[in-house]
Amino acid sequence: MTGTFPDLVNRARSLVAGGRRAVLGIAGPPGAGKTTLAESLLAALAPRPPAGLAAGSWVAHVPMDGFHLADAELDRLGLRELKGAPDTFDGWGYAALLRRLLDDRDEMIYAPGFERVLEQPIAGAIGVPRQARLILTEGNYLLLGDGRWAGLREVFSEVWYTDLDPAERLRRLVARHERFGKPPAAARAWATGTDERNATLIAGTRDRADLVVPSALLCSLGADPAHGCLS
Repeated sequence: MTGTFPDLVNRARSLVAGGRRAVLGIAGPPGAGKTTLAESLLAALAPRPPAGLAAGSWVAHVPMDGFHLADAELDRLGLRELKGAPDTFDGWGYAALLRRLLDDRDEMIYAPGFERVLEQPIAGAIGVPRQARLILTEGNYLLLGDGRWAGLREVFSEVWYTDLDPAERLRRLVARHERFGKPPAAARAWATGTDERNATLIAGTRDRADLVVPSALLCSLGADPAHGCLS
C-alpha cells in the first residue's frame, strides 16, 4: 500500500535514477482506474524531471490497449464475444515493444493506440522519443504470467495494482460502455459478464504487484466528478 499521490509521483521518478530507461506498469481489472492513474502521473511528472532531463518529453504513456486484436481477427478466431479476454490481445507484440523500448537504441519508436469509439487498435498512434526515460504503461494482464503473457513481468521495473472498490469499479464500467455507445442493458450485461470474468482472473494476480494503490487514493484522482467515487 502507499500513502498519497505525491508518494507515487516520487516513487515513479526514482525509477530512472542515473538516467536509465525504465518501464512502470499499472495493472488491475477493467474499470479500476489504471488509465486515470497513468494520466495523473504523466501530468504530475512531465514538468518535474529528475536532474539532467528535459521537462515534458522525459516521460511517456504507452497503454496496452493498442494491442487489442482487430475485430476482423477476432471474428476469424471466433473470439469477438470475448473481446477483452487475455487471448484477444497480442501479448507477444506488447512484450516485444516494451523490450525494444528498453533496448534504448532508436530515435523514435511508434506504438499503437486504441480508438474507443471504433473499439479498434490504431497503428503508429503514439510516438516515444529517445529522450523519454520513464515509460508508463497500463493494462489488465501485466501480471498474468502464462501463455502469451509469460515473461512480460521481467520488462517492468515495477508493477502497481489498482485496487478500486468493486461497486465503484462496476459503476464506472457501465458508465464507460454507455458513453461509447452501448445501450444501458447491454452495458450492464457486458460489465457483469465478460468484464467480470476477466476481473476475477486479474484479481488473482494482485499479490504479484510491487505496490497496491488503494481505492481511496484512486477515488481522489481527477478534476472531473466522473473520476470521483460515490459515497
